[in-house]
Amino acid sequence: MREIAVDVLVAEVGSTTTVVNAFCGLETSQPTFAGQGVAPTSVESGDVTEGLRAAITDLSDNLGGSVKWERMLATSSAAGGLRMTVHGLAYEMTARAAKEAALGAGAVIKLVTAGKMSDRELIETSAIRPNIVLLAGGVDHGERDTAISNAHALARLEINAPIIYAGNISCREEVMEILRGGNKAVIAVENVYPRIDELNIEPTRSAIQDVFEQHIIHAPGMSKIRDMVLGAIMPTPGAVMSAARLLAASIGDLLVVDVGGATTDVHSVTTGSEEISRLAVSPEPLAKRTVEGDLGVYVNAGQVGALIRDSELSMPREQFDEILQNWPAIPGTHEQFAVLAILTKKAVELALDRHVGRLRHLYGPGGRTTVAQGKDLTAVQWVVGTGGPLTKLRNAPEILSSALRVSAKQELYPKRYKVLIDNDYNMAVLGVLGREYPEAALRLMKRSLGMEGNNA
Repeated sequence: MREIAVDVLVAEVGSTTTVVNAFCGLETSQPTFAGQGVAPTSVESGDVTEGLRAAITDLSDNLGGSVKWERMLATSSAAGGLRMTVHGLAYEMTARAAKEAALGAGAVIKLVTAGKMSDRELIETSAIRPNIVLLAGGVDHGERDTAISNAHALARLEINAPIIYAGNISCREEVMEILRGGNKAVIAVENVYPRIDELNIEPTRSAIQDVFEQHIIHAPGMSKIRDMVLGAIMPTPGAVMSAARLLAASIGDLLVVDVGGATTDVHSVTTGSEEISRLAVSPEPLAKRTVEGDLGVYVNAGQVGALIRDSELSMPREQFDEILQNWPAIPGTHEQFAVLAILTKKAVELALDRHVGRLRHLYGPGGRTTVAQGKDLTAVQWVVGTGGPLTKLRNAPEILSSALRVSAKQELYPKRYKVLIDNDYNMAVLGVLGREYPEAALRLMKRSLGMEGNNA
């Protein structure tokens, strides 16, 4: 078999499938996406590299030769993401800011507390066994007592997890001293909520991603990942967010919908409209991610299927339920793809409904007041579909357009937008690639989205 040389392989190790992508010419003006290989993920065997090697074999078969590469990078959600607990001062301020940072980095939020942690919350935190704890609280040079009290409580807690402190700068050294006194590993970053109505979540996101890379090789089935991956390993949601930010900087406000086997994630990069911003009651991050752990189309297919009304089915309910009983990781028949389209449509509709903000009408002595709560998507110009289902289903553009139809005046959905599909299914891996080769990653992303006319 002839040998095929590529510059970089980037693997996306998902909960259901492992996909490897080959790239060449990354330091030139004409980078190329050489090909892709797919195989079921092998976490349950205790060695994720089995599925990775099978995906590389599939890539070699697709390219007609034995693939040789100089470097391998990776993204992963196969280990279930990082379990995190988040602790702040007031929920609508620092606790919420910290949560936004954690979600944007690809973490799985298991608990959010506001104020001084109660005994019950401490017991719950210990039971969660978090991989990382995020401690915030207070604007800079503001309230100190809550962060210090929570630092004492966490220092006494029997958890073996690094603690990121992203709170009031005036008590940073005291908090770090307290936590280190409890033999806790602590990382200090800039305050996520330094001033009223100001979010500063990027330093915390970056710290979480660094911890993810250190943690991932210890997760079930992932222990041998470093046998093959010699470069960066990013959480898949964080990689998609990085790709979305890179693309938005070039083409404008956008929305990315990523449907997977275990979750459906929605990423938006937009400042919103001036009209709605005047009605906002609290700040929203420029780049926001929501993750819906109950809306995966493989792991949670039965749960999603139960939410679908008979009127939404394109086949008899009995046939639909029968196919779901033997639901494969990778659909292969016409009937299975029909069921996948039904599941994907429902997952997209629910995930977008949970991500978008709302207009609320409040009534008081002065009459009715309208306020905006949550993420304003009205200025979004581009809607991108990625993830296995949306890159394989022929009706993916219609699924996205249908889900974004404004059903009530209160919805803050995009008004005028164009749907793009990640045809090469490589948005997540280009988020990793973009760390070192941003220009090449942007060109490849636009090519996959059918935007060749928009040069990087």
